[in-house]
Amino acid sequence: MSEPTFDVVIVGAGVVGAAIARELAPYAVTVAVVDAADDVGVGTSKANTAILHTGFDATPGTLESRLVRRGYELLSAYAAETGIPLERVGALLVAWDDEQLAALPGLADKAAANGYEATRLLDAAQLYAREPHLGPGARGALEVPGEAIICPWTTPLAFATEAVGAGVRLLLGRSVEAVEAAESGHLLRTTTGPVRARWLVNAAGLHSDEIDRMLGHDGFTVVPRRGELIVFDKLGRSLVHHILLPVPTARGKGVLVAPTVFGNVLLGPTADDAPDKRDTSTTTDGLSSLLDKGRRIMPALLDEEVTAVYAGLRAATEHGDYQIQCHDDQRYVCVGGIRSTGLTASMAIAEHVASLLVAAGLDLGARREVAPRRMPNIGEATTRPWADAARIAADPAYGTIVCHCERVSLGEVAAALAAEVPATSIGGVSRRTRATNGRCQGFYCGAAVRALLEAR
Repeated sequence: MSEPTFDVVIVGAGVVGAAIARELAPYAVTVAVVDAADDVGVGTSKANTAILHTGFDATPGTLESRLVRRGYELLSAYAAETGIPLERVGALLVAWDDEQLAALPGLADKAAANGYEATRLLDAAQLYAREPHLGPGARGALEVPGEAIICPWTTPLAFATEAVGAGVRLLLGRSVEAVEAAESGHLLRTTTGPVRARWLVNAAGLHSDEIDRMLGHDGFTVVPRRGELIVFDKLGRSLVHHILLPVPTARGKGVLVAPTVFGNVLLGPTADDAPDKRDTSTTTDGLSSLLDKGRRIMPALLDEEVTAVYAGLRAATEHGDYQIQCHDDQRYVCVGGIRSTGLTASMAIAEHVASLLVAAGLDLGARREVAPRRMPNIGEATTRPWADAARIAADPAYGTIVCHCERVSLGEVAAALAAEVPATSIGGVSRRTRATNGRCQGFYCGAAVRALLEAR
């Protein structure tokens, strides 16, 4: 059966595309999200440092700065409503030499220019009192208490779940091959058939420049910036109390050490331009470089076991700001150049895109009240299902462990397979439950998870 003509089609089911779908879902418009992947949040959204940024170090006056600040407020509140794991651990920008130490007051001023005035300069003694396992030689730090760690997997899933519950269609496994003008607005040629839209939103991440060119524009080019990261075992978590940031450079925020909401510790990322938008491989040189930097930041961390390594691709462009533009005459909004701050800014980007659509002539109609969905907890800060006696008493499947490394229960896997936005692959189960993400990397539980998938 052919699809109907949707009022709005969003290309891209990452955290930004899912946030836009959620923003539009309560209104009297039909919305679809098209993505080549078989799940939401599969591209850049699943492989990042998972930090909720205050926006203290953004370039003042940019669209990114404004949307990160607004997004921080929106996502903080939304995480509390929906149960997205979030821990406000704070950050320390560590200075290792006189030049970096001298740069800290300027970074505090920059934060104030961005509307964040809670930073504090620390001397070496104050820094080591907060982080006693820091390597020797640190000269001082800038404290940013509002920085937080968040679950990068649950966030787009929460957006998509709420959107689907309000009537949004997810058209997954459909790669867009061409966009043509049509009487109704746009005709998207996809690998599984045509999709028609009156209005089009391009939130295609790494491929946003390609979609933009299909509409006749060439304002930016995405050059993927590959970031390799190392995940250390949970036994290293007690070593790190804050997000430990370097003094930033023009290439990015540099290599950090940060705890995760899953109880591990991250070291990374690198920042290398990659010609292939599918190249998420890790390299000997990249990982060696990370270990060298980690040895200076926190030597004791390198004594811990490495659980996993991975690489993510950021949608870097030649511009220093987000590339968000509405082409009114085409009924088209491009949402490009959304870099590592996209997770934080996602809800504010969605708000901004909705306002652009309305200003260009889209009639959203009346708004309905849509209650946020409560998401399964996969973070360590609150009680996990395996430790919840009341839940196990109600359903013994939550007391049957499938993944011992991450303490994931049969009940959690079953719920992920039956969710409104269900898992359809081992990766999908992993992002919803943490199964296969532990020390054994699925060696023990992988077969059981696959059997449950095949039996669903």
